[in-house]
Amino acid sequence: MPNQKGTKVVIQPDSIVTNMHKYTYAEPQKKHVPTMNKISNKVAFFVINVLIFSLFAESESKAQPIPPADSNIPFLVTFGKAASQKYGDDDFSQVFFLSIPAHETDPFYIRVFDPDVGGKYDEIYGGVDTKCKFSIYGGKGAWSDPDAQLTDPTGNYKAGTLVDSRTFSESEKYDNNWYSFGPLDPKEGEFIEEFNGYVFKIVAEGISGDDGNLYNYFFSRGPNVNISIEGANAFGYEWTFRMPAERNAVCHLYPYITDDVVSIQQFNFDWDDDGIIKIVSYEKKGEWVEMSNEANWKSSTHQILETERNSSLDIQFIKTREKAKENNNICFSFKNQFGEFMRFYTIPIGGVQRFKYSLGVLDNAREGERYKKDKVFVK
Repeated sequence: MPNQKGTKVVIQPDSIVTNMHKYTYAEPQKKHVPTMNKISNKVAFFVINVLIFSLFAESESKAQPIPPADSNIPFLVTFGKAASQKYGDDDFSQVFFLSIPAHETDPFYIRVFDPDVGGKYDEIYGGVDTKCKFSIYGGKGAWSDPDAQLTDPTGNYKAGTLVDSRTFSESEKYDNNWYSFGPLDPKEGEFIEEFNGYVFKIVAEGISGDDGNLYNYFFSRGPNVNISIEGANAFGYEWTFRMPAERNAVCHLYPYITDDVVSIQQFNFDWDDDGIIKIVSYEKKGEWVEMSNEANWKSSTHQILETERNSSLDIQFIKTREKAKENNNICFSFKNQFGEFMRFYTIPIGGVQRFKYSLGVLDNAREGERYKKDKVFVK
């Protein structure tokens, strides 16, 4: 890699249940037309049920997931520490941060989907022998310690107060299922004035074995359903994730560019020549980065113009292999010209930039031909 108590709740699969009452009219001895009051009551009950369903559905759609839905990233990945780096994880650890607004007082939950190793989604080599530990940190230093803002699991990167943790191995109970840490008090996080909120750190680490654990997070108000925490956001400095298997699939990461950034240096690990990685912004219609092969790092430096600041770039990972590669895992991070690692937010800050001119079919076709012929990146 470049330099750089809650109560446990067993969760059943998510569901939204709406109690839709049945209304029947007994046929009276004498025919009559239902009164307007009865019709109004029936309509009112129907409308109330629809509104209840809509509110739950909206909460579900606005929940804070990692990865976010619009990233098209199916899973985060953390391998056991005995795994080969050829599997796509360079250090067998992954860190994310959650910022909760300062005015929040209600408890919340950090939910992990499929936290066990083995079963439906995970990448297994031989027998399942891997354990993955998830730890929640708050308190002083959780984010503010300099080591916590690097991408290597070294030094004091676990700074802060341990709030809760759990280790998972193979488990039918949690395979393709949810585990919730919580309830958690927002004030247990580290107050950071820059965020005007409390920050929690979530560390996933493969403490044994050589298998890959594929999982997702949701930060929710409820233990059994994904209900958004308004104003909350999450970010990481390095993402290790699984690419979709389908050819021509496109995944996205959104690094925020502050107003003092004039250049960025990207790092990618174990791309496996799986296609194209490019930067899209108001000024860049698709600036390629230098791309890695198996178990190695590649980096390239790219200039940032004034119109690209105070918003989020769109980093696109595009599969273009004739035969789509399955189980391709990749690590990705960014630095600015000061050598500081940059944040990839789940809810892009300042909006996601789009190229200032429309691209037609011909432009896209030319880019595909360029990939086949020269496979270079723009400096």
